[in-house]
Amino acid sequence: MATANTSRSTILITGAGSGIGKATARTLLSQGRNVVLAGRTEDTLRQAAQDHEHALVLTADVTSAGQVRELFAKATAHFGRLDALFNNAGTFGPAVSIDELHEDDWDKVCRVNLTGAINCAREAFIYMKDHGGGRVINNGSISAQAPRPRSVAYAVTKHAITGLTKSIELDGRPFNICASQIDIGNTASDIMNELGTSQGALQADGSLKVEPTFALQQAADAVAFLANSPLTVSVNQLTITAAGMPFIGRG
Repeated sequence: MATANTSRSTILITGAGSGIGKATARTLLSQGRNVVLAGRTEDTLRQAAQDHEHALVLTADVTSAGQVRELFAKATAHFGRLDALFNNAGTFGPAVSIDELHEDDWDKVCRVNLTGAINCAREAFIYMKDHGGGRVINNGSISAQAPRPRSVAYAVTKHAITGLTKSIELDGRPFNICASQIDIGNTASDIMNELGTSQGALQADGSLKVEPTFALQQAADAVAFLANSPLTVSVNQLTITAAGMPFIGRG
């Protein structure tokens, strides 16, 4: 069980059981932050937390507004404060074009990537509005700027995250609430294997290409930079990619 230390700043991370969420949680714990690790699977969250004294593991499905309200209530009751949210939970969805996208698959991706992000951002905003401010960090992905081929559901929801980030930044001004978006491309993580980057990812010209990746820790360090930035500084968007990866125009 985490130690309730209200002198330490606190961040809540969704999708904290793996990938960027897990790496970011461990980075911020090493820097002395209270970290709430949230996700659907307790075992993976506990493995990510490594029994750290300032880590709090809480399970929740971000697609459920009720579960998200309970998540934030438990987190703030335990640590007594919430300074930042890393809105990280997401799913890639099927590798299809719009004519092949089944309505059930669209609904699933939209519920996680968009509704889930809004549920968490809303609860963070409510708390921060009443407690002097804070920072919401949304994981946009470079697909928020340029889609991969056959990624329509993911690309559309991630483009919507840009609108969410800008809306929070605008509406949060009177309350000392900042919003940042981090767009990450090709970390060496499980999702890259799902995309087939190690065997060859589909390119805009129809070819397959093994794309470069970069260390997950570098992405975690970038999120930590945002989380550690004072509220006198607004970092609207940060893009970090593997050097040389197809991005602008997607090749």
